[in-house]
Amino acid sequence: MHKVSRIISAFLLISFLAATPSAFAEESALKEVFHDALYGGAIGTLVGAALMAFTKKPADNLNYMAFGAASGVLAGTAYGVGKTSTRALASIENGKVKIAVPTIMPDLIESPVSKQTIVSWRADILRGTFN
Repeated sequence: MHKVSRIISAFLLISFLAATPSAFAEESALKEVFHDALYGGAIGTLVGAALMAFTKKPADNLNYMAFGAASGVLAGTAYGVGKTSTRALASIENGKVKIAVPTIMPDLIESPVSKQTIVSWRADILRGTFN
């Protein structure tokens, strides 16, 4: 059980480090990350309670709910940060060009002819604001 939690913790830590939001993010991005973390915690608590129900003595394993909630908050936060932080290869802000490693996002595309779902990967090349 400890090996699995360590692997999940390491994966989430890498996710946080790889997808840090920019310092100029809007307040709505913080709000969205907070909501994702809250929903993740609620879902994690429910999953922990469901797993606790399958033990021989559920009253002795109430920590399953706490572990589920903590894992859910971390997963929800990682999802929210990954969803709101997208970087382009080059961005133009206030007349200055900034170069960064672009965020690569998976995207599902359904073909109208064959009705098959295709996974594609996209990355922004150039982003700019016009005044």
